[in-house]
Amino acid sequence: MRLAALARGAGIALPAGVDAAVAGFAIDNRKVAPGTVFGAFQGTAVNGEDFIPAAIHAGAVAVVARAEARVEGAVHIVSANPRQTFARLAAQFFTPVPETIVAVTGTNGKTSTVEMVRQIWRMAGFRAASIGTLGITTADESVSTGLTTPDIVTFLANLHGLAREGVTHVAFEASSHGLSQYRNEGVAVMAGAFTNLSRDHLDYHKDMDDYFAAKMRLFDEVVEADGAAVIWTDDEWSARAIGHARARGLRLITVGEGADADGIRLTSRTPGQLGQVLEVEFAGRAIKLNLPLIGAYQAANALVSAGLVLASGGEAAQVFDALSRLQPVRGRLERAAITHAGAPVYVDYAHTPDALEAAIAALRPHCAGRLIVVFGAGGDRDAGKRPEMGRVVASQAEIGIVTDDNPRGEDPALIRAAVLAGGAEALREVSERRAAIAAAIALAGKDDIVLVAGKGHEQGQIIGAGENCRVLPFDDVTVARECAA
Repeated sequence: MRLAALARGAGIALPAGVDAAVAGFAIDNRKVAPGTVFGAFQGTAVNGEDFIPAAIHAGAVAVVARAEARVEGAVHIVSANPRQTFARLAAQFFTPVPETIVAVTGTNGKTSTVEMVRQIWRMAGFRAASIGTLGITTADESVSTGLTTPDIVTFLANLHGLAREGVTHVAFEASSHGLSQYRNEGVAVMAGAFTNLSRDHLDYHKDMDDYFAAKMRLFDEVVEADGAAVIWTDDEWSARAIGHARARGLRLITVGEGADADGIRLTSRTPGQLGQVLEVEFAGRAIKLNLPLIGAYQAANALVSAGLVLASGGEAAQVFDALSRLQPVRGRLERAAITHAGAPVYVDYAHTPDALEAAIAALRPHCAGRLIVVFGAGGDRDAGKRPEMGRVVASQAEIGIVTDDNPRGEDPALIRAAVLAGGAEALREVSERRAAIAAAIALAGKDDIVLVAGKGHEQGQIIGAGENCRVLPFDDVTVARECAA
């Protein structure tokens, strides 16, 4: 492909006479081959402009960078926003992509929602995939990417690969990092959804308003101008999200108890032993459905996923029927084991105060005895949430066991101490995670429930940082089953 043609397609002006044959795109100079367009971005820890000479030496024919960057021996595509310009160019290269694409943003629920969207589409007969924390999930396979939102080259290459395999429908997680770093750009997003907002990633965003603003790029810029916004109404940030969608002129589908007449209004929710009965109103009809998942927030995720499928052309009867056949999402209130005493053990990804509170609230109606929670906090991440996590568990569970999560480069004992500070005498400490899970299972009686929170689907425990970083094999579900056995 030719650089000039890619630039024209992306609406980017090049100097007269500038052109080159393009063979690929890269943001890592180690992945540059002859004919590559290199993206040189300033990051929080690394400045990509420092690697421009190495990229050109490796064969880069063009570099997208700020005007201040020094580019010699290749085309310098000057941009005040290199990430966005690079994404627009790359999107012209990685074509075609699936024709129906939707996205989900919010603090909690993104992973479950995109996976539920994929399941509903699959039940409707479409070849569908989801992209996010769990990796790329299709009806045939799951491939881990390691990040909620992969880099822009990986993201676009994955979409192109899925299209070549016949996938027509894709739902992806739009994280605040991905949105603020333009990792989701260049493709036609038909609809976007907002689930909720609570404290997270304040090690990256300066405050909650900045965090919310990053999320709102989904409605402000990423979703097509004639697209739709699906918004969960029962969150303190929902009204502001609705304001962004309306300001853009997007078609609005509200979901929840506060949904309007054009949305999906939840009128009642009745917990059962293995799921819950939901009653909703949509398009003037009362609909009763059996959701085979537990917890209020799973009901929220399911209804938001229904809204996204409806926004992308789904038929209402088919969509609501599909909700009764949804399968649990890996590491999201996943029942891992039943102890010898008869207590169920659930594993959940909850790693923020709000998510812990939601997980505990989800399990409480199903618990006749004590709720026993094993949890911790990750290192090198927002330290302010640690005592809040301790406070939530101490106040809302009968037994809380503080253990290690992913300590990364911090002293795990200091992380645990910060969490314990929020729970005073109500929490106990077991440093080694397997021992903590075993202790919780040993304590549980037949009417109790054990919740192992924080790591969910993750397959390793991250210890150390930089050159000393190690990832030890560790799967909460597997360990819970071994301890229960």
